[in-house]
Amino acid sequence: MAADAIVVEHLRVVRGGREVLPDLSLAVPEGQVVGLLGPSGGGKSTLMRAVVGVQVVAGGTVTVLGEPAGSPGLRHRVGYLTQAASVYADLSVRDNVRYFAQVVGAGQDAVERAIEAVDLTDHAGARVENLSGGQLSRAGLACTLVGDPQVLVLDEPTVGLDPVLRRELWQIFRDLAGQGRTLLVSSHVMDEAVRCDRLVLLRAGHVLSDSTLPDLLQRTGTDDAEAAFLALVDAAAEDGR
Repeated sequence: MAADAIVVEHLRVVRGGREVLPDLSLAVPEGQVVGLLGPSGGGKSTLMRAVVGVQVVAGGTVTVLGEPAGSPGLRHRVGYLTQAASVYADLSVRDNVRYFAQVVGAGQDAVERAIEAVDLTDHAGARVENLSGGQLSRAGLACTLVGDPQVLVLDEPTVGLDPVLRRELWQIFRDLAGQGRTLLVSSHVMDEAVRCDRLVLLRAGHVLSDSTLPDLLQRTGTDDAEAAFLALVDAAAEDGR
C-alpha cells in the first residue's frame, strides 16, 4: 500500500475574519493524481496554499513527505503552480525556465528536460507574451518542474482552456504520475474527475467525499461526478451542514 505524500489533519484557516476551512482532514497517496474538485470559493486554493506552506493557519497540521508544510527541506521537493501564470511575459520560455532553475539550483540539462516534458521544445525561444493559452499553461508547468519536485500542487491549471488543450495537459499530468510523482490538482470542472486516481470533493470548506470515482458513483447511485457532487450537496443540506 502506498504511503501518503500529503497528510492534512484538522486544518483550520481563517481569512478576512471568515472561517474558510473549519476542520479539514485528508490524505494524498504517493504516486497518484488526486483531484480536488468543487465550486469556486469552496476553499480549494486555501487548502493548496496550506499544503505548500504559504498560508497562515489557525489550527491543525499539514505534513508533506514527512515534514511540516513549508519546511526548508521541502523547497526543492514540492512544486506549486498558481492560478495566475507566474512567468515573465517579456522573456522566452527557455529564459523563464532558466531563471527558476537558478532559483532552485538546477542545471541547464534540467531546463531542457522540463521544456521537453511539457512539449514546448519547438517554442523554447518564443516570448511568453506570444504564446497561446495552452502554451502559457505548459510554460508555467515547465518552471514548476525544473527543480524535479516529488509533489506537484497545481491550482486550476486547465481553467479557460478548450477541451483539446485540457486533454493534452492531463496527459502530461498522467505521465508525471507514471514517473512516481504525486499530483494534487484542483478544478471546478467535474468532467475532469475521470482523469484522476482519487477524488476529493470540497464545498464550503468541508470534504464531502474522498474516494475513487467508481466508489463515489456506487455510493451515490449516480452516473457521473457532477450528479454525484449534487447528490452529496443535497444530502449535506438535509443533514443541516
